[in-house]
Amino acid sequence: MSIVTVFAGTILGIIIALMRMSRNKLIRIISDVYVEVIRGLPALVQLYFFWLLFPKMLPFEISDTTSIVVAFIVNASAYISEIIRAGIEAVDIGQWEAARSLGLSEANVFLKVIFPQTIKNILPALCNEFISTIKGTSLASVFFINELTTGYKTVASATFLALESLCIAGAIYLMLNVALSKLVKILERKLKESD
Repeated sequence: MSIVTVFAGTILGIIIALMRMSRNKLIRIISDVYVEVIRGLPALVQLYFFWLLFPKMLPFEISDTTSIVVAFIVNASAYISEIIRAGIEAVDIGQWEAARSLGLSEANVFLKVIFPQTIKNILPALCNEFISTIKGTSLASVFFINELTTGYKTVASATFLALESLCIAGAIYLMLNVALSKLVKILERKLKESD
């Protein structure tokens, strides 16, 4: 669930970030409203909304798990889009001008000059958002979606060892997130060395 959310949320986040930077005012307004609404609502409210309403809006049936994953993707995309937009805007305007003066097209300027610098700028914030997303997927247990926190509840109800089960689930989350944090530090160090 976390991997799908991070991957799809990043792709949608890039699209939303580019929409927010568009020259078209209508596209900017739509993307601004999207980001503000998603960031302004608690994640649990969004999960309930997608769980209750999303299946009714579609002409075909989808599972509860799919509804919840879509909610996580939408939620993550709003936060990721802001990180990406800020990273793009942090690249010095002189980089744009220098690349254009070399005769690069608008797309090549972005892909070959701006985007690599943006990745370096946003990597720590983006990885922190990924870690938050992984922790946030525990909310799926509210909807009895099979994930780690739901597993803890199942084991606790079968064995009557609630505290022990909770400690094991917490340890798994902690190990996963500490490992990811270490990986982020290694990536940051490699990027600094490449400068």
